Amino acid sequence: MYNIKPIIRPGLVQQSLAIGFLLISFALPALPVSSVAGNDKLNLATKTVADNPFEYILENRADPFVPFLTEKAASTNFDMNEVIDRQEPLSGMQLFEPGQLTLVALMQTGNKDIAMVEDFTGKGYVLFEGTKIGRRGVVKDIATNSVLIEETAETRAGKKIITEIVMILKKEGEE
Repeated sequence: MYNIKPIIRPGLVQQSLAIGFLLISFALPALPVSSVAGNDKLNLATKTVADNPFEYILENRADPFVPFLTEKAASTNFDMNEVIDRQEPLSGMQLFEPGQLTLVALMQTGNKDIAMVEDFTGKGYVLFEGTKIGRRGVVKDIATNSVLIEETAETRAGKKIITEIVMILKKEGEE
């Protein structure tokens, strides 16, 4: 046969009893000893309310039923046409805005168009249709001599602002 004994840490029972006693003592209302001994508990409750009526004094206090934010206060603090940016981590081509890049080559492989751009240090990158670029841009079209980037911004009011940026391939010697 197996000898199974419950594992009880020393002091755990005492701690549990003490915590239970504290919870019960805070949950019960404090009553005077004389009222507990007598049978007039109901009379004690009515006497306490009648003897100490509660009165709310509104003087120098805010009205508790007025909303914290009013329409006027909300509209004066924020410009509803302000463009807001989502706080998401940027990676890859999202680290570069279109104005920081120069279009250096356009290629076509089968039915897929490819654009090559370089940053101010001369490092090259490859763009495809659908590539995210900058905070709000997406490569929409790669044509024979240009790349169309569509930037979509959203205002506080939820209105979308769409801007198109065209990167043009310059021939050698052009600036």
